[in-house]
Amino acid sequence: MSALSPLSWFGIIRIGLVQTALGAIVVLTTSTLNRIMVVEYGLVAMLPGALVGFHYAVQMTRPRWGYGSDVGGRRTPWIVGGMAILAIGGALAALGTALMGSMFYVGLAISVLAFAMIGIGVGASGTSLLTLLATRVAPERRPAAASIVWIMMIAGFVITAIAAGAQLDPYTPARLVMVSSSVSVIAFILAVVAIWGLEGTVTTSSVKALPKTERPAFRKAFQDVWQEPKARQFTIFVFVSMLAYSAQDLILEPFAGLVFGFTPGESTKLAGVQNGGVMAGMIMVAIAGSAIGGNRFGSMRFWAVGGCLASAVAFVGLAISSGYGPSWPLRLNVFCLGLANGAFAVAAIGSMMGLANHGEAKREGTRMGLWGAAQAVAFGLGGFLGTVAIDLAQLAFGSSVTAYTAIFTGEAILFVVSAIIAFKVAPQAAIGGARSVQNSTPTDVRPSGLQPAE
Repeated sequence: MSALSPLSWFGIIRIGLVQTALGAIVVLTTSTLNRIMVVEYGLVAMLPGALVGFHYAVQMTRPRWGYGSDVGGRRTPWIVGGMAILAIGGALAALGTALMGSMFYVGLAISVLAFAMIGIGVGASGTSLLTLLATRVAPERRPAAASIVWIMMIAGFVITAIAAGAQLDPYTPARLVMVSSSVSVIAFILAVVAIWGLEGTVTTSSVKALPKTERPAFRKAFQDVWQEPKARQFTIFVFVSMLAYSAQDLILEPFAGLVFGFTPGESTKLAGVQNGGVMAGMIMVAIAGSAIGGNRFGSMRFWAVGGCLASAVAFVGLAISSGYGPSWPLRLNVFCLGLANGAFAVAAIGSMMGLANHGEAKREGTRMGLWGAAQAVAFGLGGFLGTVAIDLAQLAFGSSVTAYTAIFTGEAILFVVSAIIAFKVAPQAAIGGARSVQNSTPTDVRPSGLQPAE
């Protein structure tokens, strides 16, 4: 814990505002831009999938950015610098996409650079932001603080998707660049105002690392954790559930456009509906967990399993929706998908915190890092493989409707598998009983991970 006084609730909310700003920029790059490439420009879905997957690959540099803030003794410069890079990358991504319609290779080159900057920006700002949260928040407030910051990031998704969607119609390349650049500028200003002066003057001793003699070799620590059955099984659960969750990220909006005839603005608003459902699901579990306490229906296992099964049902609904056409309540279906996703995500994060200190002592960070790595790999693969699967299914079946039906069915199956694993590994402790694991340090609990990705 820092030598400074713990953050107040207002300070925690200020950190949440930075995460809101981060989410505001990311949501356009991972949802709207891919729809423009696929529907308006007729490009293969694999292209935006590769770009988004690339930005996840770049985030493998997260440990380097965290190390830089450690040795420098300050988090704020990394947060502000990362947000600046992210904002520029967000604007460039829109420019690159807009240029693909007339100068494809120029637009592609700009987009590659832009998504690299987005990955660096998210990694640098997000890592230091969550490190600041973990080191300056009192132990008993950490679970609530993580939930607040997570929900505020989803709020950034929702607000931006709805507001930007209203401004994107009628679509033109110039309008896309203007809207995206405006979002980037506003988000950066919000982040700077929110974080400015919050950290205070942190001395070297307040963030001093353990002496080298007390640090286990990374290879040894990793092997110890991987040999723990609970940690290994939970890693598999995180990977499979996040793969199922992220595979729809880059295909849902094109699905709405190709099968239901949604405009770019309408499909962007649909992403807002989904993220609104995610946020509602998170709040629902938090309230239900507190209200029914030790009852098994308030346990993390119940909500992890139930959220995965409900997500599977929602994907089955999407799979059969194209057969009904406009009469199908697509927005309600997507909201229910978000609701289920939010419920299982909260339970997953609670399970992470509950399992982090199960096993050999002083391996909590390694366990969280292992699960965070599984999450990042799943998100990178999920978005890309989802788009590849759509392209291959369309070639195989010769029909977009059949292709989307097959992919959504596959995602439903993955969520059923996730529910089976969660039943075996998720702790039965009540959600409201998070205080029992308050001494774990969730520095790798990434709101940008267990959600439509950063």
